[in-house]
Formats: sequence, C-alpha cells, structure tokens
Amino acid sequence: MAFIKEFGSWLPSRVVSSAEAGSWVGSDATWVMNVSGIEERRFASAEEKVSDMAARAGADCLERAGMKPSELGMVMVASGSAERTFPGPACETAKKLGAEGVPAMDLPMASAGSLFGLSLASRLAAQLGPILVIGAEKMSRIVAREPQERGVAVLFGDGAGACLITPDEGKAEIVDSVLGTDGTYCEDLTLENGAPLKMNGRSVILQASRKIPAAIRAVLEKYGINPPDVLAFLMHQANQNLLDKVANTLGVPSERFFSNIRKYGNTSSASLLIAACEWSRELGFEPGEPVVFAAFGAGFNWGAILARGV
Repeated sequence: MAFIKEFGSWLPSRVVSSAEAGSWVGSDATWVMNVSGIEERRFASAEEKVSDMAARAGADCLERAGMKPSELGMVMVASGSAERTFPGPACETAKKLGAEGVPAMDLPMASAGSLFGLSLASRLAAQLGPILVIGAEKMSRIVAREPQERGVAVLFGDGAGACLITPDEGKAEIVDSVLGTDGTYCEDLTLENGAPLKMNGRSVILQASRKIPAAIRAVLEKYGINPPDVLAFLMHQANQNLLDKVANTLGVPSERFFSNIRKYGNTSSASLLIAACEWSRELGFEPGEPVVFAAFGAGFNWGAILARGV
C-alpha cells in the first residue's frame, strides 16, 4: 500500500508565445493552436539545468508536505532531456535538495517517465520509506537544434513537477497500475546524442490514441469501475487533440481530463506531475473517488495508474 502525499512544481519565468514559436518554422499562432492547443510555453535560461528545475519542484513538494529531505528513502528523477548521458540528473538533484546520502535513481524516459516512476515508487515505498518522484525536462535546447521541423519545434516547453509517495498516509491511495512497452515503434520517436528530435507524428498519435484508453480501461476493469465514474483523468500533456480523442474513446466529457497544455506546451515527463500539481491545488482528491493518471511516450512506453482519494 502506498499513498500520494503531496505534489510540487516549478516553471521557468520566460514565456514563449505560439506566435514566436510558429515564426521559427514559417507558421503562425493560429496554426500552432489548431494542431496542438498550445498558446504559450516556458523556456529555461541557458544557465538553468534539468537538475536545477528538478530540485526546485522537489523542494516545493517537500515544503508543502512538511517533510525534510533527510527523511526521504529515495529520490527518482525522470527526464529524457538531461544534459549528459551519465551521471544523470538524479544525484545532482538530491544534492541540491540537501538529501545527502539518500539513494537517487534516474529514469531516462521521455513523456512516460514520471508515470513509471510513480508506479515503481508505490511498490518500493513500503521498503524504503517516502519516495520523491520528479519529472524535469529542458526541451528548449533540443527544439532549437537544426533543422527545426514544423510539427516538432512548436510543441515543447520546459518545467518540472514532483510527487511525494509515502507508505502510510496521504491525500490518495495508489490502488494499482498497468504498464506496457512495445519496441516495434522505437524508431518513431527518437533523440540521438546531439541531434534534433525525430518524430513520426502520425504513428505517435495513432498508437497513443489506442494504447492509453486500453491501459485506462484495463486498470479500471480490475476494480469494476467505469470510465464515466472517474473523478478526474490526469494525463501527460502531449497535445490537446489527443486528450480530447482519449476522452471521446472512453465516453467521458473532455472536461474530465485536466488540461494545462495551453499554458505550458508539452513538457515531456514533467507534464503529468505539473498537471497533477495544478489540479490538486485547484480541485483535488475527494474521499473514495477514483482518479486516473496516464501517459504515453518514446519506446513506446505507456500506462495508467488508479488512485483513490482518502
């Protein structure tokens, strides 16, 4: 048994409009909005690293939870945009948090990393104690690489989100999770060292629109829950059109899928936890009501987590 204790987040101060982003690839704000639902995104400064953003989001989460870094059993950092291959940002993040001696683990996964981290933490918390799961991405340095593709460069932003998983009490109990991977499509979304991001957009949207609803249904059916009975769906903020498509497939109102992609763009593995943090502060868990977390990313990796308010 494991619980969601608290969320945290951090977003850079620089706001990049879709008019500016569209100009990089010969498009305008209207086109960007139509294909993605994004009006603006945040970009970190040249000096800000993935570990800086991760530590700020983690500190926000711990402060809200009233917990000291030294009380943690582990720090996990999910990121597909770290500045180097190794060591990953987790060890630096733990140091910047003041969690000296606390084991730190990297999850080098794009988009689905924080979801996999939550699932793993829910299983390890009973053994290790409180686990801080962080998703942090600096996609701005990647989308700036030439050649900039029209359907890629306008989508991404920077930021970090965090979630504290505890073994004993919190706002919601993590009930179960369903995870999946299919390497058949591993070449359809890739980031080689120093190269621009390559994405087969049609394949990504097609597979995501199939696999996310299937994973959500799978975890709900195990507990006799129908999608319309779910209080809220907290999903990786990849594209507003995809969020709407998944909602339609599940037969639930699109408003049930919390969305902040309009403000922040696609922040890869950070997006799920940034969205969860905002949802928790604006609306939040209700006793006994189910909430679903879901994500899809490079690999392809995907999954869904069922939580219930306490």
